[in-house]
Amino acid sequence: MTTNSRDKNSVDEREENIFRLLPNLIGYARVVFAIASLHYMPYHPRTCSLLYSVSCLLDALDGAAARRLGQSTQFGAVLDMIIDRCTTTCLLVFLATAFPRWSMVFQALISLDYSSHYIHMYATLAMGGQRQSHKDIDQSRPWVMRAYYSNRKVLFTVCAMNEAFFIALYLLSFSSPLLMPPLKNSEASFATASQIWGSSWSAGAMEMARANKISSSVPWFILTISSLFMLFKQYVNVIQLVEASRWLAQGDVETRRTRLLRKKNLNDLADIRSEYFRNNTVHLRPTIVPCFG
Repeated sequence: MTTNSRDKNSVDEREENIFRLLPNLIGYARVVFAIASLHYMPYHPRTCSLLYSVSCLLDALDGAAARRLGQSTQFGAVLDMIIDRCTTTCLLVFLATAFPRWSMVFQALISLDYSSHYIHMYATLAMGGQRQSHKDIDQSRPWVMRAYYSNRKVLFTVCAMNEAFFIALYLLSFSSPLLMPPLKNSEASFATASQIWGSSWSAGAMEMARANKISSSVPWFILTISSLFMLFKQYVNVIQLVEASRWLAQGDVETRRTRLLRKKNLNDLADIRSEYFRNNTVHLRPTIVPCFG
């Protein structure tokens, strides 16, 4: 009987290893694809775009697996958000270097993305309880947040098209004469760059890739159809930042009100006790007793 109990406990421990749950394993695979895409990002846009897209598509797969298998965990939710933020940030950092004139815009997008998601998750944990998901939006929240988080199709479409916008912009940094000035005598430039910058880690790796141009028609098409979704995603981030800030401020007001009320009650109690003792204290006066000797 003891042996069977030990075997059962060991099985339960293996099944409850959160780090080995299938949705989290998919998250680890996303990290691998994202790192691989970053390796190819400076000099091989097609390969980078493919690996980056696979990492993004796996984002939908891990959520579906978690719901299907009943393996939704707080660690998985945080892991998923971290991967999303880091991969998007890395791509935006590259775009800031590819389009230095617009670097402040990309920096602002990174700051908005991080701050809105961080404060939203923090507010959910602080005000909604540790068991509440950051995707649980009640009816008191703005309609845009309810539409974004409550409908999985809307959430997937907006996130996918938002990433598609930046991937298309990344491809255009290699292919569009309108956004990037064309290199003169590309074959000669490529040969010279190959001799000078042979390493894929060098600063000239992007110039080598730009010398071997790719078609810009498909990236322009993707950029056009995804631009509205990207703007909507940034609007959601702004609303999310404002609402989470208000939620935390509301909690601060309630905490301060409770603290002040408790302090006022303690002061009132102290006053009542002082008044009671003042009115009910018997002042003993010395009594002179004659002594007859």
